[in-house]
Amino acid sequence: MKLQTIDHVVITTNNLKACLHFYVDVLGMECDTANGRYAVKFGDHKFNIHTRPGEFLPAAEKPTPGSLDMCLIISGSLEEAREEVLKKGYPVETEILEKHGARGNMRSFYLRDPDGNLVEISSYGVS
Repeated sequence: MKLQTIDHVVITTNNLKACLHFYVDVLGMECDTANGRYAVKFGDHKFNIHTRPGEFLPAAEKPTPGSLDMCLIISGSLEEAREEVLKKGYPVETEILEKHGARGNMRSFYLRDPDGNLVEISSYGVS
């Protein structure tokens, strides 16, 4: 077997409205309500949103709001992205930091979604 890419991730939330506001209004993802489910999408990637543990089975053994730690790669200026988040009134956890990701050196800043999931916003080779 040779893995190719990630198709989707599942996020469990305590507050659907706040969760959708963060991922759609703050991060700019598209809301998808196909098949009576909530998801947010960007490019070829999707985050399914569950409003209770094990909403759709099979599910993770212990789905818990706030247990994810994810990294999202952006194109363009990381400084501008951080300023955009702040202008939208959303707090960030850190300044821009030097980090190491799957493809090597990158720069990142961190924020949390309404459930406490840690979201790292990163860029490779673009200031």
